[in-house]
This record gives sequence, C-alpha cells and structure tokens, in this order.
Amino acid sequence: MSADRPHIIVLHRWRDTHAHYADYLDHAAAHVTYVSTGLGRASLPETAAAVTTVALTDDLPAVRAAVTGLVARFGAPARLIALNEGDLDTAALIREEFAIPGQHTAELAVFRDKLTMCRTAEAAGLPVPAFAPAPDPAAVLAFGEAHGWPLVVKPHRGTASRGVVQIDSAGELAELGDLAAALAAEPHLVQSYVDGPILHIDGLWEGDSLGSWTVSRYVGGTCADFTQGTWLGSVEEDDPALLEAVEAFAAAVGPALGGSQPWVFHLEAFVTPAPGGGPALVFLECGARVGGGEIPFTWRDVHGVDLMSAAVDIQLGLTPVLPPLKTGEVGGYLLLPLPVPAPCRVEAAGWVREPAPGRLPYAVKHTPVGSTAPAISGYEHVGTRFRFRGATTRDVEAAITESANSFRLTCVPVGAPPAAGG
Repeated sequence: MSADRPHIIVLHRWRDTHAHYADYLDHAAAHVTYVSTGLGRASLPETAAAVTTVALTDDLPAVRAAVTGLVARFGAPARLIALNEGDLDTAALIREEFAIPGQHTAELAVFRDKLTMCRTAEAAGLPVPAFAPAPDPAAVLAFGEAHGWPLVVKPHRGTASRGVVQIDSAGELAELGDLAAALAAEPHLVQSYVDGPILHIDGLWEGDSLGSWTVSRYVGGTCADFTQGTWLGSVEEDDPALLEAVEAFAAAVGPALGGSQPWVFHLEAFVTPAPGGGPALVFLECGARVGGGEIPFTWRDVHGVDLMSAAVDIQLGLTPVLPPLKTGEVGGYLLLPLPVPAPCRVEAAGWVREPAPGRLPYAVKHTPVGSTAPAISGYEHVGTRFRFRGATTRDVEAAITESANSFRLTCVPVGAPPAAGG
C-alpha cells in the first residue's frame, strides 16, 4: 500500500453499467476498492484495487465487516461512494462509524424519510398533498374522514414503491386485515390521493441555481402499479408550457430540500390544472440521487451527459460540473415485469409482432434465455428493459406502448419443467 494514495471505497450493487466508475475515479492515483454484490462484480473496473463481495449491500453488519477488512489493507477511507438509492442509508451509517466525510444520517433524513420530506417541502411553501403519520388503522380512518377518499399509505423509507397501498373507502380499509401489522412493523404516513399524471424530474441543483435537467411522464401505469404486475413506461416531455412550469418548480425544490449545497435530484410531482389554465405541479417526493430505471442510460445515450458523474463529484466533496444537454431528441424507457415471481428461469423472449419501423427500441435488456432471473427488488432485475429515442414525446410514447403490447417473456419458477414449446 502507498501512503500517498488515498483510499476510496465504493458501495455497488448493479449488474449493468449504470455507473462508469473508471470515468469518475482515477484508479491509478487512489486505492479504489469496492464492496459489491456477487451480481455487481461483472460491471466493476478491472483496475479496482480490491473487491469484497457481500450478499446484500444494505446488510449493515456485512458491509461493516467488508469495510473493516478493506481499511486494514488500504488505510482509512478518504471518501465512500454509494449511488444506488437502496445503499444511501447504509453508506451514511458507515461514514459515521468510520469518520468518513460526506452525507451522514441527519443530512440524508430529508431525502429518505418521507414524512420529514413532506414537512420540509410544506414549510418551504411547496404544494404538497395533505399528509399525516399513520401509526395504526385508526389514524388512517381519521385521516380519510377528515380529508376524503381515496388515500395512499406508504412506509417512511420505502423504495421502488415498496409497501404503497391505495385505499378507496372506509369499507376497503376495514377489509385490509394485514394493514395493522404493516403499520406496526415500520413507520408509515398517509396522504391524500391526487388524480393526475405523475412526472419525474431529473437533474442537478448547483447550490444556487438549476443545472441540467429533464422531465418525463410515467405512462402505462405508476411505480406502485408496476409492483402489481402492470408495465411501466416513461417518456420525456417536450411541451413548452409544461417545461416552463417544471423549471420553476424544480428551482423551488432545490433550495427547499438541499439548501445551498449541490445535489443530484430525482423529483416526482403530480400535474394538475392551474386555476388560470395551464399546468400546476404538486410535490410527491424527491431523492438526492440519480433516478432509477433507465434514466442513467438515456441521459448518456440521448443527451450525451452522465448524471452519475455529478453524483460522484458531490460525494467526493468536489463541485459538480455538467455540460449542457444535447437536445433535438426525446428519450424514454419501458419496464416489463416478470410474468411469474422470481427466482424464475427465462424460457423464451422475443417479439410477438415487431413494432413498426421507427418505433423499435434502441436497446432491449433481459435475463438471457436459459438463465435465472434473481429475486432482487428494484428496477434492474425486472422482466425486460427497453430504451427509446425519437423526435417528439408523441413518437416515443407511441413506441413505448407498441413495444409493451408486442413483446413476450416466458418464464417458469425455478425447479419447474420447461414451458410448453419453450
């Protein structure tokens, strides 16, 4: 070990190349080590100083042991990098335990605890749906009686819409026999349901102004619907009136949640009619990280900018700088759920009918035929992932819908005989 080379640890779980670490970190000038899942090892640079494998990167004791071993070999870490939403809490705790500079638990709370997030956004004057803590079904019933139905109940720290439940009436609430146990198991909040399209706005708050950003609309269903087996699409918006409203909204969220510090954001908002006409935005939630799904890929492929590089710079204590986005094309993506619960073996994958010319995705990703799709949450290990680019929102949305209805993935549970004809 060279004493003059700093030690940087990366917490990593992606199998695909969501992050290009070799572009962000000089592996010759620093000891860059990785704590990775087994699946994630495939996408790590060969120049890594060391890789320690753990079953799960959100398993705090396992990660702590891995970091302890790396510290013994390469010295105290100068920085710890964690880019996946599911690893942010673990990273914050490890930074505290090992005295590593960077985001600690208290700073992360406004982005990870949805009740704290909503309170902070509301205090800043942002439009937020009515909300309240939900410690038990009685609190949910009281909220519904006060604010009306439907309503949504969700965990404070859920990811990828885990545990989100829409309840349409007091009668439906009474029939949810397992809700009390869920509310007792971890903190929840309840919110008024907002009937409107959901946007995700992705980009960089530079500390005093809005940097590069895009806005996309979910199509086909919502993130919560996806957990119930509905396909999920996303298309970037090109409507000038909506873009103007989004820019003002994102510029208000930046300092409200992050103050004067730079941060990468994945912001979700509802679109509702403004009193005087046009679009108005209502805050849903926001993460201080690059968005999931295919967002890192479409930013790089369609717009020529790697948003992950800004996230890494921030965690290194550097000032993030992003070039202007390349314009002229609209990006989008589609996620198809697995047809049977994972783990399952992929028996066949392909087009039932090929989309019309000009509507084919430019990338299609799924577990290879004959291989096993793992039982891992999140948006990487789903049935099939598609990426799109086109001239307009309308064109890309049509391509997403056509692909969703034209592609078939055939899977069988692990241990089951092959599917008929597979």
